Amino acid sequence: MSNHEVKAKIENSLTVLLVSDFEKSKSYYQNVLGCDVNEWWAVRDNFGLGFKLIQADDPADVKPNKNTWNTYAYVKTHKELDALYEEFKANGAFIAQEPELTEHDWGAWKEFSVKDPDGYVIGFGSGLKDS
Repeated sequence: MSNHEVKAKIENSLTVLLVSDFEKSKSYYQNVLGCDVNEWWAVRDNFGLGFKLIQADDPADVKPNKNTWNTYAYVKTHKELDALYEEFKANGAFIAQEPELTEHDWGAWKEFSVKDPDGYVIGFGSGLKDS
């Protein structure tokens, strides 16, 4: 592609997850993570966070990443990140990592993560401190 061509814009993306119990996963994503859930997807904040949940034919096919996230979402400010954490915690989320603030030469980064019923880890982070 030359420098003069315009690239098509991607609006959103979904993380595809094979799940062991579709109804249990739908309930978790809706009631705990606040997603709008139907038979096609689980989305929140106008596809700011999106998943395609697919019932696995065999539970052995459900394979969350080891020692890292399966998806990661960015939140605008630390204050919004804290509010999201409190919402998830109040809804009974499985907390995989409590909020943690780390300092870097480029600034501060704050993040936490949750697990779904199959062990998929969803990370949330923000690099903007509140003004």
